[in-house]
Amino acid sequence: MFQNLFVKQLNADAQESAAPQAEPTATTNAPVAAAPATAHDDFDWSIDKRNVSHYAPAEKVKYDKVYDDTFITIGDGEIVTGGVVALTKTDVVINIGFKSDGLISLNEFRDLPTLNIGDEVEVMVVEKEDRQGHLHLSRKQARIHRAWERIVEVHKTGEVVTGTVTSKTKGGLIVDVFGMETFLPGSQIDVKPVTDYDQFVNKTMEFKVVKINEAIKNAVVSHKALIESDIEAQRAEIISKLEKGQVLEGTVKNITDFGAFMDLGGLDGLLYITDISWGRISHPSEVLKLDQKLQVVVLDFDDDKRRISLGLKQLTPHPWDVLPEWIHEGATVKGKVVNIEDYGAFLEIQPGVEGLVHVSEITWANTPINAKEFFKLGNEHEAKVVTLDKDARKMSLSIKQLSEDPWSTIETKFPEGSKHKGLVKNITPYGVFVELEAGIGGMIHISDLSWLKRFNHPSEYTKVGEQIDVVILSIDKENRKLQLGHKQLEEDPWNALEDTFAVGTIHEGTVTRKDDKGAIVQLPYGLEGFAPNRHLGKEDGKSIGADETAQFMVIEFDRNEKRIVVSHARIWEQQAIEEKEAAKKEARAEADKTKKAVKTIQGKVEKATLGDLGALAEIKEKLKKEEGNG
Repeated sequence: MFQNLFVKQLNADAQESAAPQAEPTATTNAPVAAAPATAHDDFDWSIDKRNVSHYAPAEKVKYDKVYDDTFITIGDGEIVTGGVVALTKTDVVINIGFKSDGLISLNEFRDLPTLNIGDEVEVMVVEKEDRQGHLHLSRKQARIHRAWERIVEVHKTGEVVTGTVTSKTKGGLIVDVFGMETFLPGSQIDVKPVTDYDQFVNKTMEFKVVKINEAIKNAVVSHKALIESDIEAQRAEIISKLEKGQVLEGTVKNITDFGAFMDLGGLDGLLYITDISWGRISHPSEVLKLDQKLQVVVLDFDDDKRRISLGLKQLTPHPWDVLPEWIHEGATVKGKVVNIEDYGAFLEIQPGVEGLVHVSEITWANTPINAKEFFKLGNEHEAKVVTLDKDARKMSLSIKQLSEDPWSTIETKFPEGSKHKGLVKNITPYGVFVELEAGIGGMIHISDLSWLKRFNHPSEYTKVGEQIDVVILSIDKENRKLQLGHKQLEEDPWNALEDTFAVGTIHEGTVTRKDDKGAIVQLPYGLEGFAPNRHLGKEDGKSIGADETAQFMVIEFDRNEKRIVVSHARIWEQQAIEEKEAAKKEARAEADKTKKAVKTIQGKVEKATLGDLGALAEIKEKLKKEEGNG
């Protein structure tokens, strides 16, 4: 404005200087010479001290409008439209009507390969003046701003947008939507698990904006949501037409321990492991494979929970309903062990047809059989069909009946009193089970292992798997039991030892073990005796300890009970008694001798004197004392 006023003033001064000079005024007096012209004469004295001219209000408004129309008002962060006025190898010159033009890197126009001078583009005013006084513009930030506005809008409306996957990042993909980078999580790519993200890079797909963050201007998109919406529509259509017993085609999409999930064309169904095959399977992968197409039947479905139970085996008849004729009572069959219980094992004769081999049908012997030790899963066994009930779908099998019952000829092959060699199969606290041949066995009671030794447990004498000689003591054919003996192979040594270990005899023995009641003493000929604690005392007051050898006296011998009781204390106690008895006997003999002497003297003396009477009294007193001591 000041510039315009200054120009106006210069024009006015120029006009006044070009105008003709006025003639000097004539007077009646003498003529006066004209004063010389000066600069002050040409100055416009209407201008005040601030060099400001005064204009009429209307004129002032007119000049202000002319000035304002020459400039535009913009602010930082504002988006405006500008024209391309020049192009260089690296930059684009943009005129937005400001006092200066702005430069934008050519990289921000990569999406406009045909950009030419005169084209109009949207840009953002980053700074009206940077440190160098330049106008800072950005097309990229303008695009991001417009893209964010559009993304916020489609997030509210749920509109489907198109984007291009630009790169892979941790946990997902980067998608360009409206020129702005958004995040596509790996879980939102597809309804199926995706492991290879690289296959989607540079691929254009449709998405839904599922989440935005206004604070950091971040958006999350999903392709899975579009697929699920399509699937939901298909699912609703399928469920509306679903019926129990309906046969559908499905694809195995996932296999678990308990079954397989099948895609029925937009709707998932579960095929339980028990509905895959009439036979037993340990895992669905034994029959099914991923992406395998199968015909399945609808067993049940729940409209509310959207659950569908499927069956595969139901498309074929139950094996029991079409049981082959060769499977009948008395027939010999072969089966695989599919289940083992304490009471027996189940053999699968053919898929869906099983029979039970009870533990009592494994062997003819009465020896206890552990089914879990005899059978192994997957092993095959031959068996005889004992009972068959097609209605109840049950079959009992027997392994032992494939061979002749050895007990039918037990008296001929194993008569009482016969001697045999057997294998120790099992040991219990009360005896040893011995197998003589397959299906024939008996027990040796712990008391029949040895004539002389007593055992706390049969395992002290023999072990499982060892050979042992036995004699048949008795046969119980009805209960299929044999009573066996081992010590009976030799004569009872107690009959011969009764005189050797008579009560009162003394023998050398060694204490093998002690307890609260007494000690076990090892005696000659392999015999064992028992010494109560009170009979282990020594003459010096101490007691005989374990592994100590000493002399023992037999104080009890019971042949029937096979028991010997011995004592060490009785030996030295009896010696003391015998020594005391010997002293008494000697004293009595001395007394008898003295009495005889007195009687002899008395017979020779005819007349007693006072002196003789005194001597006699002393002899009598001495005899009394000796008798008292005796």
